[in-house]
Amino acid sequence: MTDGAVVLAADLGDFWNYSQTADLLSRGFVQESLIALALLGLIGGVLGPMIVARQMSFAVHGAAELSFTGASAALLAGVSVNVGGIVGAVLAAAVFGVLGNRARERDSVIGAVMAFGLGLGVLFLSLYGRVGTGFSLLTGQVVSVGREGLIAVSITAAVILVVFAAIYRPLLFASLDPRVAAASGVPVRAIAVVFAILVGLAAAQGVQIIGALLVMSLLITPAAAAARLSANPTTVLILSVVFAEVSAVGGLIASLAPELPVSVLVTTISFAIYVVCRIIGLRARD
Repeated sequence: MTDGAVVLAADLGDFWNYSQTADLLSRGFVQESLIALALLGLIGGVLGPMIVARQMSFAVHGAAELSFTGASAALLAGVSVNVGGIVGAVLAAAVFGVLGNRARERDSVIGAVMAFGLGLGVLFLSLYGRVGTGFSLLTGQVVSVGREGLIAVSITAAVILVVFAAIYRPLLFASLDPRVAAASGVPVRAIAVVFAILVGLAAAQGVQIIGALLVMSLLITPAAAAARLSANPTTVLILSVVFAEVSAVGGLIASLAPELPVSVLVTTISFAIYVVCRIIGLRARD
């Protein structure tokens, strides 16, 4: 066996080092990260089907990027990064939500606001002077969630789930047929704004955990995969949550022994699930 093959075999063996993985899972900071990722997977899986149905993928990306801007501003101001990220994402999501179903206007406004917001974020980080801290906002810092971060994610998840449950039926109606829903007395615009704010909250917490660049791996990809397998809203919702949890929790556990970036494995698992579901969906239609 060549030296390269020996190294490759050793690296692959790290993935199956159960004792090391079990040891790391027994540590408090890893358990906090695991719970935080599980909660993020839950809210991502719940919100995802509606995000896909309402064609809000670009809005999610915009909210995540502007959460980065808010967090950067918070770093410069010396206040809570989590609060800054939430404020930035929620304000952006509210603006996007006001645009309702006007997809052309919505996309152009998101693009314009996002570009300006990212420019501000870079400025804030430059003035702050610590590039490494700012870089973590793009790639995530799941292993350093901490107790305060876990509490923030838990509160956010509770708020999102309660509000989403309250608006689910009219939101589904408005997503499937907005004109008929409006004619039936459903406050389509108000519901769109509320849902956009929920998405902003989820994106803000996602930025803190897996980074602004990877938020869509839990808010969109699992739901997109589930939609390839079923057209039933309830089935898609359940599958979306399952896929998001497998990606989030599985990505963290798989990253422990080989000491790989968590976000890389989360996105890899999520994308692999999407590819498999897409293939199954295509074969089912043939």
